[in-house]
Amino acid sequence: MSNSMESRDIRARREWMAVLARTPRDALKQALDAALEGAKAPDYEWLRAPDIGLAMVRGRIGGTGDAFNLGETTVTRATLRLMLDDGSAPVGVAVHMGRDKERATLAALADALLQMPRYAAKLQTQLVAPLAARIADERRRKQTEAAATKVEFFTMVRGE
Repeated sequence: MSNSMESRDIRARREWMAVLARTPRDALKQALDAALEGAKAPDYEWLRAPDIGLAMVRGRIGGTGDAFNLGETTVTRATLRLMLDDGSAPVGVAVHMGRDKERATLAALADALLQMPRYAAKLQTQLVAPLAARIADERRRKQTEAAATKVEFFTMVRGE
């Protein structure tokens, strides 16, 4: 595989994993059920069963300034390997904020399935694309809301 193809695959996976990390459990479950068309999900083995821990959240002054440690947040992570008849064994990984182990399992399963051509196109159109659009809409709504509260400060100079 060429370097440009590898980087394109890595970029695509990075993008869908970012969407999966922000996707609610119910939306993940519905999209996976639809993609599997009612069939049972492939068997998998845990490489890292869902576990809950802490991660340091970093902030930046003004969004662009120096980074600082803001505090800790709970995160759930999971890693699984699909057990397929054809001998392939895609590995799915999930990390998200919060304490939802089922959501981490579903996201890791979706990540593994997205690496398989048989499921990739369907999951891209039924899961990743709509959820990415919903995340982008929510981000735009929050930016618009925040912009409405923006205050411009100015200094008046006293004449002497």
